[in-house]
Amino acid sequence: MKVYIDPRLVKEMPVLIQTPNRKRKRYPEGVVTPQESVASALAGADPAQNRHAALALGPSRSSEGFRVYYLVRWLDEEATS
Repeated sequence: MKVYIDPRLVKEMPVLIQTPNRKRKRYPEGVVTPQESVASALAGADPAQNRHAALALGPSRSSEGFRVYYLVRWLDEEATS
């Protein structure tokens, strides 16, 4: 899947994503919480509560009109590797 994003409007940022399934490439705004730093995203991650640290691009408007974040990579996988 190719995603064309205007870098003036959409930024890469650390986030917490509330999801039981980590297989998606994009997440709706309602399950994403932007964080100030990678450290705060990692500190807020709690797999038992399905809250995962990630880097994401967003928010962006989807073709359906929703605001979504696109997953760049999971941060908590790096911390445990």
